[in-house]
Amino acid sequence: MFQWSDLAAAVALFLVLEGVVPFLDPARMKRALLQLIQVPDSQLRIAGLGSIVVGLALLAFVRA
Repeated sequence: MFQWSDLAAAVALFLVLEGVVPFLDPARMKRALLQLIQVPDSQLRIAGLGSIVVGLALLAFVRA
């Protein structure tokens, strides 16, 4: 059963994980973002789709 608290916990964890790299090494994050600009859109879409699929599979595994 879906609970709003689960969604809030997931968003909170996402924000924590997203903040680790800029906090620990902001210069490295800037370099990574500059490199990301040069990646073709098609490769970013494939990476995004892969992330969605893996995330959904992991969620299904954890919830089962």
